[in-house]
Amino acid sequence: MSKSSIFSTIPKLNYEENAPDINTKEFIKTIQSRRSVRSFTDEPIPEDVMMSCLELALLAPTSSNLQCWEFYWVKDSSKKEKLKKYCLSQPAASTAQELVVCVARTDTWKKNNEQILSDFENSDREVPRAVLSYYRKIVPLAYNQGFLGLFGIFKRIVIFFRGVKKVTPREPTSFSDMRVWAHKTTALACQNLMLSLRAYGYDSCPMEGMDSKRIKKLLHLPKGAQVCMVISAGKRASNGVYGKRLRLNSKRFIKVI
Repeated sequence: MSKSSIFSTIPKLNYEENAPDINTKEFIKTIQSRRSVRSFTDEPIPEDVMMSCLELALLAPTSSNLQCWEFYWVKDSSKKEKLKKYCLSQPAASTAQELVVCVARTDTWKKNNEQILSDFENSDREVPRAVLSYYRKIVPLAYNQGFLGLFGIFKRIVIFFRGVKKVTPREPTSFSDMRVWAHKTTALACQNLMLSLRAYGYDSCPMEGMDSKRIKKLLHLPKGAQVCMVISAGKRASNGVYGKRLRLNSKRFIKVI
């Protein structure tokens, strides 16, 4: 993307007659020295590398082993162009060679829980009673939210009196807890994906702004799925769109207590 096309998007301000004159060149120079937005080269990521990184991302750690996320690697050209627009036209998305939508699922726990219990039954090793109790009692109790949340209150009472001594650390006791849990584990999977891409020499960038409603329609996601993040990836350009990336003073953000 050329500099002229970027700066042409900056709105022209209507100044009053007595307003001081602004040196446009100095203004652009200041932006170039202080701001930076990731951009990528036109070098594509090999398909085997991309698939390997996606598979490595599935190894994100979770305390429950329940799969709470899905990756949508958007390769269709028309959908890819729409997705770039839904990322609010961020430069990192517009120059990305690959785009991956990371989706948190809140409707697949029951199926995954049943699969885990089936694997336990067919396992050669003896599964501890506390582990079986967790998957047979605690997890179903968490995602079966009752009418108007009344059953949710009952669940908390049961968890407190029957599970507080057995379940350590505290397990989710409501659907809202499970939803937060899903987003946290999805964020770990996203981190795994970005680190894996960088291990192969490719850069990645999470989109900070996106139109999640349009993305859900684009991917035909069910009600129980929520777009957690869109990751753009590609070969890193030597400089950002506005210049070299700014490194902020770490002393301002790291506090030792």
